[in-house]
Amino acid sequence: MPVTPVMTNVKENLEVLRARIDQAAQKSGRTGQDVTLVAVTKGAAIPAILEAQKEGVQIFAENRVQDAQEKIPAIPGAEWHMIGHLQTNKIKTALGLFQCVQSVDSVRLATELNAELVLENRLLPVLLEVNISGEKQKFGFEPEQIYSAVDEIKKLTQLEVRGVMGLAPNTDDGQARRASFKKLRGVFTVLKSMKGDRFQMKYLSMGMSDDLEAAIEEGSNMVRVGRALFARKK
Repeated sequence: MPVTPVMTNVKENLEVLRARIDQAAQKSGRTGQDVTLVAVTKGAAIPAILEAQKEGVQIFAENRVQDAQEKIPAIPGAEWHMIGHLQTNKIKTALGLFQCVQSVDSVRLATELNAELVLENRLLPVLLEVNISGEKQKFGFEPEQIYSAVDEIKKLTQLEVRGVMGLAPNTDDGQARRASFKKLRGVFTVLKSMKGDRFQMKYLSMGMSDDLEAAIEEGSNMVRVGRALFARKK
């Protein structure tokens, strides 16, 4: 007998997700309109991504360049962000796919991105990834090092720094997650006072499917959500 595929009810999931975002935003004196939703397509099928786009999702994200190469051509008209670690040997390919890189995690990566952008004569919006979890296996600038790194990155002519991004620790401890969000908000606040021609702290990108409420309550205005949007029916 043929196996009936398990379908994803994106429309219903999105309604629930938007309600969660709006409720959390209200607790911090804002509305859901103040929080940008980035739909993470890791593991999601193309029909589900197209359904999300049909329901009004405008920004999508991928962790890996290889997966993006398969999906992006099939989703015309969408904005795509790179959110995973970007290897320097994949920079040229990534620049042909993404409109923003949220995971600039070193001065070296920023410098090599800038060099390729000079050749292409274009600017690129980026976010700086900060390691707020303290976990050694995660990428990102150390919070105490980000300010000196910014001094170097601000000299790069083709990068438009638009905010910071971070991942909470991999733990069930809600207080530890919230503490990491507070830490990133503190970094964001300090960086907002720093000036530069192409340096403007607009986005505080933190919060995912399991912890977006805490992130938004702590000031996030951009959440990266995959599973809560593309979860399959049981």
